[in-house]
Amino acid sequence: MSAIPTAASRRSLAVAVSTIALLAGTPVLAQDDAKTAAADNSDSNEIIVTAQFREQRLQDTPLAITAVNAETMEAKSQTNLAQVADSAPNVSLKPQGASFGPSIAVSIRGIGGADFNPAFEPGVGIYIDDVYYPQLTGAVFDLLDLDRVEILRGPQGTLSGRNSEGGSIKMFTRKPEGSNTGSLEATYGSRNRIGFRGSFDFKLTDDISGRISGVYKHQEGYVDRYDFGCLYPAGGGATFTANDGTTKEINPAGGIAATRPQGACLIDKLGEVGYQAVRGALRYNPSSDVDINLTGEYIHDAHTAAGEVLAATSLIDGVNTNQGTNAAQYAGGAPGVPYDNRFICGKFCTFSSYSSPAAVFQQFPFVPDNLPVGGQPLLATNNSDQSVYKAYNLAANIHLGLSDTFSLDNIVAYQNWKAQFGVDDDLSPIPLSGGYNSLTHWNWSEELRLSAKIGDTITAVIGGYYFKQQTNYYSYQDLRYVPVYPLQFIQPDQTPAEAKAVFANLSWEIAPNLTFDGGIRYTKESKEYHYFRLNPDGTINPYLDPVGYYYGAGYNGPDTLDVSPAGLGAFGPLGDGHTDDIVTALTGLVAKYKGSRWDWRGAINYKVTPDVMVYASVATGFKGGGANPRPFYASQAISFDPENLTNYELGFKSDLFDRRLRLNADVFYGQLKNLQIGVSVCPDGTTPCAALVNGGDAKEKGVEVEFSAQPVDGLSFDGSLSYLDFYYTKLNPNAGASLDDPLAGSPTWKWTLGGQYVADLGSTGTLTPRVDASYQSKVYTGSKFGGSPQYIAGYTVVNARLTWMNEGGDLSVSLEGTNLTNKYYYVSLFDLRDAGAGLDKAQPGRPREWAVSVKKKF
Repeated sequence: MSAIPTAASRRSLAVAVSTIALLAGTPVLAQDDAKTAAADNSDSNEIIVTAQFREQRLQDTPLAITAVNAETMEAKSQTNLAQVADSAPNVSLKPQGASFGPSIAVSIRGIGGADFNPAFEPGVGIYIDDVYYPQLTGAVFDLLDLDRVEILRGPQGTLSGRNSEGGSIKMFTRKPEGSNTGSLEATYGSRNRIGFRGSFDFKLTDDISGRISGVYKHQEGYVDRYDFGCLYPAGGGATFTANDGTTKEINPAGGIAATRPQGACLIDKLGEVGYQAVRGALRYNPSSDVDINLTGEYIHDAHTAAGEVLAATSLIDGVNTNQGTNAAQYAGGAPGVPYDNRFICGKFCTFSSYSSPAAVFQQFPFVPDNLPVGGQPLLATNNSDQSVYKAYNLAANIHLGLSDTFSLDNIVAYQNWKAQFGVDDDLSPIPLSGGYNSLTHWNWSEELRLSAKIGDTITAVIGGYYFKQQTNYYSYQDLRYVPVYPLQFIQPDQTPAEAKAVFANLSWEIAPNLTFDGGIRYTKESKEYHYFRLNPDGTINPYLDPVGYYYGAGYNGPDTLDVSPAGLGAFGPLGDGHTDDIVTALTGLVAKYKGSRWDWRGAINYKVTPDVMVYASVATGFKGGGANPRPFYASQAISFDPENLTNYELGFKSDLFDRRLRLNADVFYGQLKNLQIGVSVCPDGTTPCAALVNGGDAKEKGVEVEFSAQPVDGLSFDGSLSYLDFYYTKLNPNAGASLDDPLAGSPTWKWTLGGQYVADLGSTGTLTPRVDASYQSKVYTGSKFGGSPQYIAGYTVVNARLTWMNEGGDLSVSLEGTNLTNKYYYVSLFDLRDAGAGLDKAQPGRPREWAVSVKKKF
């Protein structure tokens, strides 16, 4: 994707706008009486959304929304939120690699978030039953007993609130109805995939009903984790072709020792599935004026780490990363084994060890200088390849009809979760980068809405919102690849945050078929980041901090920081003699962010006919500020401000040809200010630096199209198409990027296409084959190697499902296949070769899989 708008891209956008204008006029092809009959037949399939705080038909809502009901999700074999997002234009939601634990990277129209650290905000709001989920950790939700999913594209600053700069993803569960009905489903498939899900709706009294639902999923991983020394015994004679083209012994004598017996070299399988959840709901609904819903859920997601493979390695400045006079001390007994492409195992395997031996650090891993003095000892670390997420959530949704004019809604929620995961970033037995992470989180929120209907033309909503959270992030970091000095420390950081908001929204039918929707929201928020950097044994001792490792036995305390010992090379002195230059001096510091903001929205829509609506809107949104969670010096413990977006949009929604064709489309143009961008040189000039700052502005434009068609009874098609053009207009020179760099994390083009045919077998039931295909163009990873941007190649994935259902509709058997062409592609790619780590690691997509499901309703 070209970051600078070209003449061709401008012509493409102009053609798209013209096409929208042309299509908006086509419904005259259908006769009014035919429309009425078709409308009667289609009402049962109409999706009702609540994006504007009231129930509306999807086609009557002047927003770019993808809405998917439970039946469609089942037909497409969609069982988690990431799969639903794949079918929406300009939406990306991917599970993260192992280094980020059980979290996701999410973006809408190129705007979102990917870092699980609680110092950052996600940029896309995720909700269940209008309850906000503030963190990316644990957000790959199973679609447990859902009624529908609404994906709102574009800033939702007035409707959803904070951190919905790119848009919002809203899931709505099924409410109890007292029907005394339920369903059970069992699944078996590839790699011992076993799944069960079920629900039961029951009546307690005339006014009280309940519903309970649960899911269990387990599947073996698809990336094999091997013991390198077992698979290639030291001195065994096996060879490989090195990066320089020469043939070398893969594990020379005295090299990397085996930790497992011969014949049992497979340690584990990464990319496992292990998900369990249960949800209970109670509903008190004595009349249409009183509707009280209480829900509670428990989630236990325990599995091996995400399946990652080593894609490439590099040598920095021609120096082997684990070789030389002191290599045995550094590598823990593996002299002469550099970190290079011998550790590239294959498409679906890795040599991750999740351990680092004890050693004395006396050589830089990536620079040619040796220390003149003995180093401090590095402790042995042993981590697990398991990732565990446990959560329980409570919520109350209360609706009270106060009169014919007024109603009150109150949404109260409490969430509590804990996540734990080990890390082996280098994907090899060489101890370059590893660690362990544990996060605990709780939050409490409440939202009040007072709705009023004024006459026949005005609907208004005013409300208030309060949110409070606390996240404790315990981490053990063992980073031996860091230039200048290795880092080995504990960080039990704390991140409290609070937000308050008031808002108002108005819908006014100015004239027949002409409606104005507008809103404002004022948000005030604050966040603190409490830093702790402890020695590996848990003590606070400035004489044993990571800089102490660098200065080794010759380091006598902070007063010697001005000294530049011989052999330091180009790095020069590290400090000015003050304790605020060392990592452990961060302990006790607090970085604080406070801010407030007004958001607004205005939209006008016109019903050209009962089946065609055109609309235009302007809206704002923001991603909240925060603090730098990864400082190397006390001066880097800084905060950053919100990133914000103003979006202009034109669109139409239409049901054409007797409602045989539904076609919705929009074009948009956005202006982003105060982009939150990572820099390699901090504002005070210090390096190394891994801070996020407000470092630029950008613009974006794009086109989105969605359609569904039923050309003949039983045959249906659906699909989407999106185009996104993003370009920087201002950029911090320390961002490591240039104005012509593409957008990271989102494709320029994306499309989906699906089709199915329901064959009527009479008394035998129905047989429904369905095929779905999805495509995304190449994606910039945000990393460069040798100055060149690194991309994930574009790919197409094809899935299929064949379902038989009996005549009564209460028994079905389905056979599904995913990635039918067995396409090898990357979900994520993390290139750290230019960052000093010498590696490029990737998360491959799941290979071809099959499954059989049996579902019984009762």
